[in-house]
Amino acid sequence: MHDPTQLIICDYCDSVYHRPALASHQQARCQRCDAILARHHFLSLDQLLALTVTAGMLLCFLLFYPVLLVQTRGQTHSATLIESVVALIQGPISIMAIVTAFAILVVPAMQIFLLLWILMYSRFSRRAPGFRYAMLTLTALRPWNMLEVFLLGAVIAIVKLTGRLEAMPAAGLFALGGLSLLLIGIAGRDLHLLWEKLP
Repeated sequence: MHDPTQLIICDYCDSVYHRPALASHQQARCQRCDAILARHHFLSLDQLLALTVTAGMLLCFLLFYPVLLVQTRGQTHSATLIESVVALIQGPISIMAIVTAFAILVVPAMQIFLLLWILMYSRFSRRAPGFRYAMLTLTALRPWNMLEVFLLGAVIAIVKLTGRLEAMPAAGLFALGGLSLLLIGIAGRDLHLLWEKLP
């Protein structure tokens, strides 16, 4: 009888394969639909935890430092993410502000908290209490993380405003870029292997 942990199922066509041993930079593809089945696992649990702590620090930094600086008539205006959301709530599109707050503040914070919860226990080869629900929640939250969309919007705003106003990226924009890359890399790459590695 085959060990189920050594089998891998294609997410798109449900083909079943033996889990291959992959070298660095290698990936396995489905022979039927050419979807990616697995990639080389190159980050250790300690490295994932360190990157998650870094993401948490970047999120805290992002909450208190402005993303964009705009100078008009000798005055400099800036806003953090929280101030941007508060300004939207006070305007006519308060529903949009709630969705924005959820996508760029609540979801990343929940992802980082759940990652820390899972990975701190994983370092000791243990499953965290509520491991199954935490992993399922991380999977459900992934499409709702809109940090990269906000980052793209901020960059476009800088380009569009240049020439009319003096717009400059602030420290928060670089923190936003780093946080976006970290969450994409951590939450989307190696975490699924914890289902198999942990007892």
